[in-house]
Amino acid sequence: MGSFIRALLPSCAVILLGGGVVWSATDGFRAFTEEGARRLNVSENQPAMPLLVLEDMNGDELRLGRDTETTDKITLVGFIYTTCPTICQIAGSEYARLRDRLAQAGLGDRVRLLSVSFDPLHDRPQEMRGYAETHGADGVIWTIARVRLGDLDLMKRSFGLRVISDEMGGYQHNAAIHLIDRYGRLTGIFDTGDVNKVFNAVRTKL
Repeated sequence: MGSFIRALLPSCAVILLGGGVVWSATDGFRAFTEEGARRLNVSENQPAMPLLVLEDMNGDELRLGRDTETTDKITLVGFIYTTCPTICQIAGSEYARLRDRLAQAGLGDRVRLLSVSFDPLHDRPQEMRGYAETHGADGVIWTIARVRLGDLDLMKRSFGLRVISDEMGGYQHNAAIHLIDRYGRLTGIFDTGDVNKVFNAVRTKL
């Protein structure tokens, strides 16, 4: 019996250690994916966003985060790169639906939509305008912008953005809509296709 217990102890240790890792990675088993844990953390903690300086599709400076000139507006942020052939194009179509929904509800002057490129070396204003023209971003309610190269890592850390090169000139990344309230806090992360849920969340923050 003693030898059996001694043989069993290493396995128990592995199970306990593995359980501890899963507990930590899933916020106490409440979120079983990294993306789920990211959304849960944002919902519970509502972190304040640092000030990020962007360049929009017209080459003008745009500020995102705390201490901005748009504290009277809710900001919805999605992340793209303009040469993305799949998810970023789908996200653009969903953003167009959301823009129309907000405009029809008379909220176009209280909400701004941003599609922010995490590929500033390749997404110049010309490329961003091309993406805007394809999806109908008017530069009023919905603007395309790119992060400054020096702020790229800060932006990725602040939003929990994962960007992985596919070694073919493209990227894999988490696609979602991020809601920043009028006080510069990230308060929610939503699926790009869940227009109704995003719209309702916006209305509760106004």
